[in-house]
Amino acid sequence: MARIPLLGSLPAPVRWAAPPAVLLGGLGLLLGGWTGSGSDRVTPPVPKADQAGYCAALGRALPQTVLGHPRADPSPASPYTAAWSSSPRTVLRCGVARPEYLNRDMSATAPEINDVQWGMGPDGSGGYRFVTTLRKVYVEVTVPKGAYPNYADPLSSLTDAIKATIPEGF
Repeated sequence: MARIPLLGSLPAPVRWAAPPAVLLGGLGLLLGGWTGSGSDRVTPPVPKADQAGYCAALGRALPQTVLGHPRADPSPASPYTAAWSSSPRTVLRCGVARPEYLNRDMSATAPEINDVQWGMGPDGSGGYRFVTTLRKVYVEVTVPKGAYPNYADPLSSLTDAIKATIPEGF
């Protein structure tokens, strides 16, 4: 077996401690990636005062799983955000500002799912952002590329909660 000259020149206690330290460091990086340190941050929206109650009610009514993926809310915790651990994960934000892409002709690309009308636009990474329309509050759902076989699949899991808590209207 070949010897690494640098390790041979180190004192024995250092040589013995080096492999466990490297393994523990690698394990720490791996676990840090799984817990999403830094990467799971979502900026919570700040809904208008008359919308905040609707959003808080929606947060309580949302399902604990979406298509078999458990709810894993983002950091920082907010009653206006929710996420599910699809890979990559699906994120919902309630009380967002009206997105610019709703100003375009949406008739060709706006799906209606379970009596909830959605506008949609690209998320900039190959996935989509959906936003409810014709409701008192805009609810945004980001579905990243590759999270589901069909990009609109998770919306049907969310529409019952939206219909029950966010009234129709402007």
